Amino acid sequence: KSSALEKVLEQIQLVGPSKATVLLTGETGTGKELVAQSIHQNSDRSRGPFVPVHCAALPSNLLESELFGHEKGAFTGASEKRIGRFESAEGGTLFLDEIGEIDSSTQVKLLRFLETKSIERLGSSKTIEIDTRLVCATNKDLLALTKKGEFREDLYYRLNVVTVNLPPLRDRGDDIGLLIEHFLAFFAQENNFEQPSL
Repeated sequence: KSSALEKVLEQIQLVGPSKATVLLTGETGTGKELVAQSIHQNSDRSRGPFVPVHCAALPSNLLESELFGHEKGAFTGASEKRIGRFESAEGGTLFLDEIGEIDSSTQVKLLRFLETKSIERLGSSKTIEIDTRLVCATNKDLLALTKKGEFREDLYYRLNVVTVNLPPLRDRGDDIGLLIEHFLAFFAQENNFEQPSL
C-alpha cells in the first residue's frame, strides 16, 4: 500500500500489455522476479511460459549454451542437441536476472536477439526466429559498467527501453505491517499452527 510501491504497480499495469523490453533495477531482495512474473501475467503472453534464468548462478562457459542451446558435438561433452532457454520461452517471457554478470560473448548474442528476434544454437549456423519477450533485472548500475567498458553500451540502450526501479523495504514503511501479517499467516498454515494475532 505504500506510495513507492503503488507507482511500481501502476508501471506494471502500463508496461505489461506492451511488447517493450523491460529492465528492472533495485537492490537484492526487492522482488524483481515477482515483478517480472507480474509483468508476464499482465501481458498477452500470460498463457505462455515464464522462464527465469539467474545469470550469476551459471559459469560464463555454460551460460551461453543454457540461453541459446547447442547442437550435438558443439563442444566437449555436448553428446546431444539441447534446446536453450530462449526457445523454451517461445510465446512467453524470458527473465534474465543479474544481467550485469553476463560475459562479452553472451552480450553480443543477446544484442543480436534484440535486433533480429532470432538466435543460433552453439555449433550451428542455422538462424532460429524466436517470439519471446525479454525482461531483465540487475542490482548493478549498468550505465556505470558501460562507462568502464564492462557492459556493451548498445546492449544497455536496447535493454533500457522501459525501466522499473524497485524501492527497498526501508522506503516502504507502510508495507511492513502487511508483510508481517502475511508471513504470520503463511508460516502458521505451513506448520499447522493457529495464526497468532498482533
